[in-house]
Amino acid sequence: MTAVKSLPGLLPGFAAALVIAAVAKLVEDLLPIPLIGASVIALFLGMILNQIRQPGAKMAPGLKFTSKKILKFAIILLGASLSMGTVLHIGQLSLTVMLFTLLTCFGGGYFVGKALGLNWRLSNMISAGTGICGGSAIAAMAPVIDAEDTDIAYAMSATFLFDMVMIVLFPIMGRAMGLSDVAYGLWAGTAVNDTSSVVAAGYAFSEAAGDFATMVKLTRTLSIIPTVLVFSVIALRERRAAGVGEDNERVHLTTIFPWFILGFLAMAGLNSLGLIPAVFSESMKELSKFLMVAALAAIGMNTDFRQMCKSGINPMIHGFIISLLVVIVAIAVEAAIGLV
Repeated sequence: MTAVKSLPGLLPGFAAALVIAAVAKLVEDLLPIPLIGASVIALFLGMILNQIRQPGAKMAPGLKFTSKKILKFAIILLGASLSMGTVLHIGQLSLTVMLFTLLTCFGGGYFVGKALGLNWRLSNMISAGTGICGGSAIAAMAPVIDAEDTDIAYAMSATFLFDMVMIVLFPIMGRAMGLSDVAYGLWAGTAVNDTSSVVAAGYAFSEAAGDFATMVKLTRTLSIIPTVLVFSVIALRERRAAGVGEDNERVHLTTIFPWFILGFLAMAGLNSLGLIPAVFSESMKELSKFLMVAALAAIGMNTDFRQMCKSGINPMIHGFIISLLVVIVAIAVEAAIGLV
């Protein structure tokens, strides 16, 4: 009953995101060459609208719902057009690259954070946001390491700002290097931060690259579980060393596990068994892509660029250095294993 009652409150923001998504798709279709995808167009249209007039309380619930829940639902629907064999192959292929990028983020991030004088909480949240899944990783880590609100905002801003840059530059660099859909999808899926940004950068290159990048990103997202568990132990040791509390805070696996990935795998499994007719599979894929564009429109409408610019310079430098290292390491590993 509560969910039903809340539906009218979600409609204004959700409808606005759908309208922007429709406009973005129209603009994409009108472009003479596929220079920029609907996902990127929707994101920047949303950001422009935010600068003109920030969404009020009436729009906020629907925009948040679209940027979080609808994006996850869209990823679940994407599974209906894929086979489990493809998903497992991509997951296995991405593990090597992902291992090196995670080592780069947390190893390099430790020394960069020290050099810039950042506290260990902020430094590692930026590293987690860069290496795993942007805001989701930061949000999952924050409570277990007792992060301050200001540090969370800094970390979010640092990762999101460079996501915006990578969304635009990645397709350009990928085409300049002559990358295949597989090579580009693996590169974007392991080097771009947030799930929504991976979706935008992936589909801006090609549909196949977008599918591949999204699946790589889902594999990468699972690393949030061991990462949060490790940092919960580190934070507990810090509290004990400072004489503050003992076992006041426990880590619950159910609160950090990305459950939508199970939905994605379930849909891929049903499709592999032939239980989803081809016509429905294709329709769900198209719906998935459109809802992803709507989610990016909502994220753009919730992004105040002026506020992000107030976050300070050192976290931005940290984010830039780590992001650049990850981009270089990811493509270097791909070259080493013969994909480039």
